[in-house]
Amino acid sequence: MAQPKNDVMDKIVSLCKRRGLIFQSSDIYGGLANSWDYGPLGAELKRNVKDAWWRAAVHYRDDMVGLDSGIIVHPTTWKASGHTDNFYDVLVDCKKCKRRFRVDHIGDTCPNCGSKDFTEGRAFNLMFKTYLGAVADEGSVAYLRPETAQGIFLNFNNVINSSRKKLPFGIAQIGKSFRNEVTAGNFTFRMREFEQMEIEYFTRPEDAETCYREWLRQRFDWYIQLGIKKENLQLRAHGSDELAHYARACSDIEYNFPFGWSELEGVANRGDFDLKQHSQFSGVDLQYHDQVAQKKFFPYVIEPSGGVDRATLAFLVDAYHEEVVEGRNRVVLKLSKDLAPIKVAVLPLLKKKEDIVSMAKKLKKDLQKDLVCVYDDTAAIGKLYRRQDEIGTVFCVTVDVQSLEDQCVTVRNRDTMEQERVAVDQLHAYLTDKLKN
Repeated sequence: MAQPKNDVMDKIVSLCKRRGLIFQSSDIYGGLANSWDYGPLGAELKRNVKDAWWRAAVHYRDDMVGLDSGIIVHPTTWKASGHTDNFYDVLVDCKKCKRRFRVDHIGDTCPNCGSKDFTEGRAFNLMFKTYLGAVADEGSVAYLRPETAQGIFLNFNNVINSSRKKLPFGIAQIGKSFRNEVTAGNFTFRMREFEQMEIEYFTRPEDAETCYREWLRQRFDWYIQLGIKKENLQLRAHGSDELAHYARACSDIEYNFPFGWSELEGVANRGDFDLKQHSQFSGVDLQYHDQVAQKKFFPYVIEPSGGVDRATLAFLVDAYHEEVVEGRNRVVLKLSKDLAPIKVAVLPLLKKKEDIVSMAKKLKKDLQKDLVCVYDDTAAIGKLYRRQDEIGTVFCVTVDVQSLEDQCVTVRNRDTMEQERVAVDQLHAYLTDKLKN
């Protein structure tokens, strides 16, 4: 029987805390709303998501380069981009329970207490304000970036001049962004401090529509290649009333989260808005010089923009699986081999037998040179298997009494639970091959 979606989300949140994937930020002080910390296993999982994206976006392509721009940029950047004037939500307060809500997220009734008595709507800028220098005055106002995209546009000429890239080409970046969100977060789906994986792909205006469609296909397929079930993904084109003021077109890749279909990544045709704006406000010519056609023009920009945290959450939700094995409930994260935080766990069958423990520890030390590997002897073997299943470990290697005699170990597959005896001198090659295929 399928489980209620909210029940599934509660179980995932519990699993994340119990197994060291994700913790509530500042929990010893009661927590901080919409803020989460990644634990030892969560940090590995999140790093694997970013590495998989970087390989697909940069390393496997000849038309892409990477960038790592600053979190704080010149304040005029946000005036040119439109964030200073347009990046805000309209909020109301419930006069009864004092809770604050976005106008577009509620009807006539307070979702918290049922009251219909609200304050007038007020514009609330979503950027975090800070100050540069020792004196906090209006002349030193700056902002933590609400997106990584603008750092790419500011470096357009620098990248062109240093890399000699010709159109079409793209610049990719992974980095922290900050938005003063006040809406319910749904775990790590919506946070004040989050990481983005963004591409700004520059192309000729006449090729923009083709590029837009191609990037939509490639980004949709990336999630499927890393294990997301196709039926849990959909494309939703923005209506004319949803488009940002600069966008020619935009579509969201949506995932069927336990709380409903929600945006996982957006792909937008930004036209030539950004480079034109920054040229105007900076006085620096950001046009592309086509040396063959002997003309200058502002390229159009296709922007695939996804959240690291949202992607990580989607991979967790999609991988979560429950089944009954020999009368006992088994929870397993069937994460892609590329994403699993731990690839191999080495387990001694008898922790009190010194020879077995010594052999197991030596195996772990040899394997960890190339594979993310752990050693665990803190429970009986059945419990150790279940523990590794819950965190998505791909293979468990068990050293037993027979291993001392025949120099073979038992390798258990997470997804099938099948076990195979493998010679110790073949173990590294065996695991490496299985993890690649």
